[in-house]
Amino acid sequence: MNWPLISIIIPTYQREAVLCETLRSVLQQDYPAYEAIVVDQTQTHQSATDAYLNNLAATDAIQLYRLEWASLPGARNVGIENAKGDIILFIDDDVELPEGYLYAHARNYERPEVGAVAGRVFDRMKLADDGDLVIEDLPPEAMDPGIAWYYIDLVHTIKAQQVLTARGCNMSFRREVFDRFGLRFDERFRGNAVREESDFCLHLRQTPYIIWYDPSAHLVHLGEETGGCHDITTRSVRYQMDFYHNHFLLGLKNLTLSQALRLFARLFDCHVLGNPPCYKERTLKKILTRGVFYGLGFVYACHTLITTLGKHGRLYPKPDAPQPQPSEKEMAPS
Repeated sequence: MNWPLISIIIPTYQREAVLCETLRSVLQQDYPAYEAIVVDQTQTHQSATDAYLNNLAATDAIQLYRLEWASLPGARNVGIENAKGDIILFIDDDVELPEGYLYAHARNYERPEVGAVAGRVFDRMKLADDGDLVIEDLPPEAMDPGIAWYYIDLVHTIKAQQVLTARGCNMSFRREVFDRFGLRFDERFRGNAVREESDFCLHLRQTPYIIWYDPSAHLVHLGEETGGCHDITTRSVRYQMDFYHNHFLLGLKNLTLSQALRLFARLFDCHVLGNPPCYKERTLKKILTRGVFYGLGFVYACHTLITTLGKHGRLYPKPDAPQPQPSEKEMAPS
């Protein structure tokens, strides 16, 4: 079999040792045709990390793009526009890949109707909470764009099936999705960019392709508490603003009025009132505080849509081509 070329795109921001371990895991794959593209938004690395990345780039083990700005969807777009693969695969910068991981993604594209593959995520934090949970068939609600986000579980689901969306740390796409249909990630999704992959997948559903969940295309998501393209501290004012902004942006952009109202109602019930499956603290002070962020998030999303009219979701400049790194021979003293 002639295996298709896979472009592995790894956006990274403020990661050090875990990024290096992720790249080692990628480069240990025995798949015959792949390229690794690192889109680095870190302004200053530790010296050991910097040396490791430069050495990989100098030996053509990776393509390295350094950006002066930080945006997860923007970094994904940079990777897309510099990828040569027939399959475009996105992973996070804090993952471990098992043997055969790339083969598992590639096999699904033998089916012509598959335009995207959502892989299973062994999420360290979520498995610690309910590791014994096993799901075979996702419920019908998981295909409803208004409420699906509270029913899609790509951590505990063990059966292959069609899904509405993928998780950003483990998803791949047929190149035609980008070339023929011109899809890109919307760079208006802020901060941790929650829902940016959901937004993209809703656009993909307007093409003839389906999104197929394959639990054999699994990886381990370490869920590091430092670094990454987000602030994991949910007490952060910026995190709260961006979280609600992104959910409202998803609904206002993509959903019918009925679907949007159901999404916004569920968002309020779960994330403001703290009802299951969120299980947030339900003191009056906490509910009122979250309610303020909820309201501000809606205003913020409306402001974003108004002020970015005509930009088609593209806010960041394209980077220059990566600078060639000096070879070991060139670096040696004369």
